[in-house]
Amino acid sequence: MTATLRVLAEATWPEPGDGAPPPVPGFVHSDFSPLVAAVAERCLTRAYGQRPAPDGARTAVVLVSADGDRASAAHVRATVADGGRPGPLFFFQSVPNSVLGHVAARWGLGGPVVCLAPTGDPRRDGFAEADLLLYDGDADTALLVLIAHAPDDGGAEDPDRVRAVAVLLGGGDTP
Repeated sequence: MTATLRVLAEATWPEPGDGAPPPVPGFVHSDFSPLVAAVAERCLTRAYGQRPAPDGARTAVVLVSADGDRASAAHVRATVADGGRPGPLFFFQSVPNSVLGHVAARWGLGGPVVCLAPTGDPRRDGFAEADLLLYDGDADTALLVLIAHAPDDGGAEDPDRVRAVAVLLGGGDTP
């Protein structure tokens, strides 16, 4: 594997002054996908300025989330339990790759798209996956998006508070 991964840009959501992430067409009910898109956009803008990424950008997009979009899953579960039918957008947005594809298309990223459920430390697992993608030659850079439910003041996870970090990573030889 590469000797080191270099952080080329990093962003979080929320940052001071942030409210809800901007809506993303085609994604409803939950802030999960809009949050992924917003933090990725912020990170890529810090790295590249405006869209698209430089021509020929072979950037992998890696999403790390222990439990995905809880709000949408709970909504679908409750709708079905009540005898209803979830709308068709819930099928589309239930696949985490959907929002990653949206980000890749908007930025012209031409690398693999990977979703991980971490088995250990999410950041470490995400960095290891990015390192592997760069080492194998599948990408020159990797956009890593880590998203998790934030703890409430009592230390338990608050399902209504989700936080995200996006990190653009390059190998030790990335300019």
